Amino acid sequence: MPTPIERLLVEITRHHYPNPPATAAQLAAFESRVNWMLDPDLRAFYLHCDGATLFDPRDQDPNYRILPLAEIERARVRMRHEDSDTYGAASWYTLLYLQDGDYVLVDVAQQVGGRYPMLDAFHETYPEVKQIASSFGEFLEEALASGDDYFWLKG
Repeated sequence: MPTPIERLLVEITRHHYPNPPATAAQLAAFESRVNWMLDPDLRAFYLHCDGATLFDPRDQDPNYRILPLAEIERARVRMRHEDSDTYGAASWYTLLYLQDGDYVLVDVAQQVGGRYPMLDAFHETYPEVKQIASSFGEFLEEALASGDDYFWLKG
């Protein structure tokens, strides 16, 4: 019986646009560069595919682009071009690009059940963020069921 994240990864392979997998060496180099460890969901994802786009290929400007390891960086550097506490916590890292300078972040300072929470980072109000999922797996499940909408903005 597949785990929840394995089931989601099969769906990504069948219906979306995954990149080739990252190698164990790439994961180790990434963890050394950022000085934090991937949680189980993120590790499974990156060993399955080093980034992906959901619903549309990358050349069609997709709503959801899960970044490859090489593009993940501290959110305040990516969004405000300065590594200063004025521009958000040092523990927030970009994980998905959503278009127009908006990102979904992972907060590596917190863990819920051994997994990192996911945060919405709207470029106009950043560094104000909002938690939108308790894990990457939960986020991915909601995103894949969304029909290509930003599920956390409904309602």
